[in-house]
Amino acid sequence: MSRLILSRRRLMSAGTVGLAGLMLEGCDRLSHAPRFQNAIGRTEDLTKASQRLLLTGQPLAKEFSATQISPVFKPNGSVMPDSDAYQELMANNFADWRLVVEGLVRRPVQLSLDQLKAMPARTQITRHDCVEGWSAVGQWTGVQLARVLNLVSPLPQARYVVFRCADDLANTGDASGLYYESIDFFDALHPQTILAYELNGKPLPVANGAPLRLRVERQLGYKQAKYVMRIQLVDRLDQLGRGKGGFWEDRGYAWYAGI
Repeated sequence: MSRLILSRRRLMSAGTVGLAGLMLEGCDRLSHAPRFQNAIGRTEDLTKASQRLLLTGQPLAKEFSATQISPVFKPNGSVMPDSDAYQELMANNFADWRLVVEGLVRRPVQLSLDQLKAMPARTQITRHDCVEGWSAVGQWTGVQLARVLNLVSPLPQARYVVFRCADDLANTGDASGLYYESIDFFDALHPQTILAYELNGKPLPVANGAPLRLRVERQLGYKQAKYVMRIQLVDRLDQLGRGKGGFWEDRGYAWYAGI
């Protein structure tokens, strides 16, 4: 087992070990007990400390110069969600679009595209590697996912970040076919993990995921969820979709697609 995978597992379990025993004592009474509140504080500190330890010195994906940007950035997967709701948002230039961030958080939020753009931005020129065998270099601009997560204050038991998208890749006509993806906090807090709204200095094209797509640069293309509508923080993945943590993972792909 690689050191990276082992570190991920340690990180994901660090925030829950100390709390589990206390939870057996009873919910209502315990929730107001000073001992419980102190334990929550200690658990949160442990989780943050574990994350900071593992994130220190994380390698960055290679970044390229502007002269190395590919003349064409081929779209992958869906190129145009055909739902009426998405079409209405697109027709209004996504002025009414909102990113919902919810789940195991203290402060759920709904953020407009303008609000995301008002946050500090990161621009990076990286290579997209598709599992189909092609690559392209593009310049992405967006807000770091860590900044968005900081707004909602994740609960200690949150272990995964799930991205719900607008494209019905399975052509089911209902929510069961909508694309989704997930990553753990190790990747969510990485400085190059961004929610991108620009490609090559221009608003993100619809074919490439407008108005917002995930860029988790050290993984393969199918992890880079497009048309992101909702972000959920969860403690487990086996209750989502077919239980494997993503649209393609449910169909046999690896959940961790690191390169």
